[in-house]
Amino acid sequence: MNTHRIVIVGGGAGGLELATLLGNKAGKRGSADITLVDANMTHLWKPRLHEVAAGVLNADVDELNYVAHAQRHHFKFIMGRMSGLDREQKHLILEPHVEGDEQILPQRALPYDTLVIAIGSNTNDFGTTGAAEHCIFLDKRAAAEAFHRKFLNEYLKASQDPSAEPKHCNIAIVGAGATGVELAAELNHSAHELVEYGFDQIKPENLTITIIEAANRVLPVLSEKASAAILRQLKELNIEVLTNEMVTEITADGLHTKSGKFVPAFLKVWSAGIKAPEFLNGIAGLESNRINQLVVRDTLQTTQDENIFAFGDCAQCPRQDAETPVPPRAQSAHQQALLLSKSLQRRMAGKPLLKFVYQDKGSLISLSRNGSVGNIMGNLSKDFTFEGKLARVMYITLYRMHQFTLHGVFRTLLLIVRDRINRRASPTLKLH
Repeated sequence: MNTHRIVIVGGGAGGLELATLLGNKAGKRGSADITLVDANMTHLWKPRLHEVAAGVLNADVDELNYVAHAQRHHFKFIMGRMSGLDREQKHLILEPHVEGDEQILPQRALPYDTLVIAIGSNTNDFGTTGAAEHCIFLDKRAAAEAFHRKFLNEYLKASQDPSAEPKHCNIAIVGAGATGVELAAELNHSAHELVEYGFDQIKPENLTITIIEAANRVLPVLSEKASAAILRQLKELNIEVLTNEMVTEITADGLHTKSGKFVPAFLKVWSAGIKAPEFLNGIAGLESNRINQLVVRDTLQTTQDENIFAFGDCAQCPRQDAETPVPPRAQSAHQQALLLSKSLQRRMAGKPLLKFVYQDKGSLISLSRNGSVGNIMGNLSKDFTFEGKLARVMYITLYRMHQFTLHGVFRTLLLIVRDRINRRASPTLKLH
C-alpha cells in the first residue's frame, strides 16, 4: 500500500506549524509522506516584519532554515513557487526557479493525495493611484529590509552634513491596523537609538511619522476602549494620527487624501488591506472570492474538491454565529493548523473530519519598548483591556508560543537564552 502523500504549500506560520505537527506524528510513524513547499529557503514570523523594517530585529539571526527543520521533524522540504494545479492528475505545478539568467530548477509537477494551500496574503492597495510605484508593502521580508535600508540611508546622508541646521525626515503609513501602529512605534524607538549611535543630525523630534486611516479610529477591529488606549500612547510618542481620511493618490512627494489634505513623506508604507495571490483566482475551477481567497467549508476543505484544503489568509472560512468569515490573523492560522494536524490524521484513518470553530483570543499590540496594549476576549472577561508591562510580556509570549509549537520546550528555552545573549552582546539596532 502506498504511503499517503500530504503536500503543504506555504511555509508561513500556519503552514510550517502544520508540517511540523504532522511530521512529528504521521511522518515519524511513517503513515504519511509529508512535503512542505515554499518559494524561500527560510522562515521568518510575519508579525515581526515591522521590527525588521525598523532595524530592531536582525532577520538573519531570527530566521529558520526549512531544510534543517524538515530533517529534524520528519518531513521533506522542496523549494518552489506554486503556479498551477492539475486536479485530475492530482499534481501541484511549480514554476521554474531562476536566478539572474540561470535556471536553477525546471518546472515541476509534484503529486499529492491531500493538498493543503497556506500561501498567505499580499497587501491590497485597492488600485490607489501611485501606491504600487511609491509605497513599500510590508508583507515580505525583502520589503521590510528594503525599507530599513532606505530609513538608515536618510540618517547616513544627514550625518555627512556637519551644518547646525536640523534635518527632517517624514514617514507616512497608510493603515492604522496592527502593522501600521507597531511600525510607527518601532520607528520612534529607532530614532532615539540612532542618536545614541551618533546619527544626531536628525533629532527624534524632527522625525515626523503620520498614520492615515480611513476608519474613524485606530485598530477598528478592537474595542473602542483598546483603540483609545493605543491612540493615547501614539500621541505620547508624537506620532500623528489622521482618521476618517481616505488616501486617493500617492506621489513621490507624499499622499493626497479625499478631503483635500496633503501629507508630505519621503518614505511611504501601505499597510491597509490584504488579498490572496492573484493566481488563486478561480485556479483549476476552485471557488474563490473577490480578493482571490479560496472558499472553504468549516472542515477547511475547498468547496469544489475534498482532497484540497486551504487555511490562513488565503482562505475564506465560514464563522459560526457570525456573518463575516474568520479574520485573516495569526491566531486564526495557528488554530486552523492545530485542527488540521488532527483532521488529516483522522482522514487517513477513515474517520470524519473535525469542524473548525474560531475562538477570538483578543489582540496584543506592541508599542515597542514603550509598552503594549492587550484586548482579551473570553466568557469571563468579555472585553478586558490592559496595557503596560503585563501586555508587553504577553505580546512577547505569543512569539514564544509559535517557537514552542515548532521546536518544543528545550530548543525554545535555548532560543530564549540566545536572544538574551544577543541583546547584551550586539547593537540594539541593525546598523547596516
